[in-house]
Amino acid sequence: MIGTTLLQIIDWLLWTVLAASTLYILIFAIASLFTKANNGYKRQNADTNGTNFLVLFPAYHEDSVIVNSVQSVLQQDYPKELFHISVISDHMQPETNEQLSLLPITLLQPSFEKSSKAKALQYAINNSEIGVQNSKSSTYVVILDADNVVKPDFLSHLNIECQQGHQAIQCHRTAKNNDNSIAALDGISEEINNSLFRRGHSQLGLSAGLIGSGMCFDYNLFAKDVMQLSSAVEDRELEGLLARQGVHIHYADDIMVYDEKVSSSENFQRQRLRWMSGQVQTLMLMLPYLPKAILHGNVNYVDKTIQQALIPRSLLLLFTFPIAILLTLSFVLWGNCSIFNIQCSMIRWWGLFVAQCLAIFLAIPVSLRLRALRHALQFPRMAWLMAKNLLHLNLKSKEFLHTTHNTGMNAEKPETV
Repeated sequence: MIGTTLLQIIDWLLWTVLAASTLYILIFAIASLFTKANNGYKRQNADTNGTNFLVLFPAYHEDSVIVNSVQSVLQQDYPKELFHISVISDHMQPETNEQLSLLPITLLQPSFEKSSKAKALQYAINNSEIGVQNSKSSTYVVILDADNVVKPDFLSHLNIECQQGHQAIQCHRTAKNNDNSIAALDGISEEINNSLFRRGHSQLGLSAGLIGSGMCFDYNLFAKDVMQLSSAVEDRELEGLLARQGVHIHYADDIMVYDEKVSSSENFQRQRLRWMSGQVQTLMLMLPYLPKAILHGNVNYVDKTIQQALIPRSLLLLFTFPIAILLTLSFVLWGNCSIFNIQCSMIRWWGLFVAQCLAIFLAIPVSLRLRALRHALQFPRMAWLMAKNLLHLNLKSKEFLHTTHNTGMNAEKPETV
């Protein structure tokens, strides 16, 4: 009797925890299906005064991709005197630095005992000269990863968004390579995140999520906040800082930044381990400020805190499906129990699984749904890699876990991606 009651409590507690994460992503997946006013029209009718841009490339062992990425920004159709590029070359080869030194950029070469993206950005702010002539215009910082490439009109479109008064902007980061199933699913996962944490949030008037690159901030705001970053997931930490200050993050859905996706299971697992560890670290950093945020009605801060507590989607499916199968087999073999209603529990768990699948399906852009089905057989393997990471979470580590790149594939012509 006691054992059965305990089993019921565990069943309901586990289901409730998973259902909370499922409900969250389902709400924003549905919200992402709706669109707002056309940004192109807004840009055609906006003030086109030039914004000064400082474009930062933190580059740690990025010899294979950095030069090509920098050249994509140098090819902008934006006035040359209104933007300046700084590359923070951290442990890159002398040959790469020599190539970069020939370009019209600022090359910074720090020497960190323990490297991190936050340290690189802090170093850049402390050592970069903005290098623009029109001091009467506002200045913004653009953060790009070393493997990011952009179209020639990237800064022109970003300029108009800045003219709207946004202090923090997240562009639409998307895959530039699709060379195998892992890269394809990684790219699809990125688009699901865009739907849930950026487009869906924007539709409901909430602050969009940051991704770590393709980000743009008011210079003074960023110069102040970047000095407070200390974790290995600076984008999540920065989200919390901005939310505490009441700064809304705008999502520019049609300004594309092309990003290289991981192509090997080792890189995938390593990348997700950093993300999962960073998610828990950020949750611990944000929780102390949550009561004050609730008291003052800071909805964005509450929302960002909830995001850090969400169970990753692949783990939701990995937990829910086996339990639903186990309950189904139990019901088929032994029927219902007078104390523990197996049939009712089975229906709840299958309903939860269907809701998870529906949320993910709705969040996948229509153009990628067929591709997602073609590569779906790889999903259990990737989910298992995520589950294995639970055994290796390091909640105190601030060290940057580098993701290696194979090539700068497809970077030469981002407009054809």
